[in-house]
Amino acid sequence: MTVASSGLILKEMLNHSDLDTAFRALSDASRRAIVERLVRGPATVGTLAEPLAMSLPAVLQHLAVLEAAGIVTSHKVGRVRTCTLVPDALVGPTAWLQHQRTPAERRLDRLGEHLVDAPQEQP
Repeated sequence: MTVASSGLILKEMLNHSDLDTAFRALSDASRRAIVERLVRGPATVGTLAEPLAMSLPAVLQHLAVLEAAGIVTSHKVGRVRTCTLVPDALVGPTAWLQHQRTPAERRLDRLGEHLVDAPQEQP
């Protein structure tokens, strides 16, 4: 697969507004902490709020951003709201990052090879 064809495949996979929304949602440390907790399994809003230094309404606002981005889903039973990480929600951002990473790594590899091959100056 060529770089050009892999780029076309990536463009087909990703909607840039979805990608922007996901990265915006993950740009906040508190929201990333919530996602990190949800990787281990579903949790109530109270459980998610415990390690965060903020009010419950603030946590709910962060969860609303994550839900709008399609990263988290929640359901309420009685007075308890339980949140779950959406399966494959981070596949798009991960694919985009990987697509950017490969060419950058190749350039760094070539630079490393050049530096190894370059004559060393003596002080």
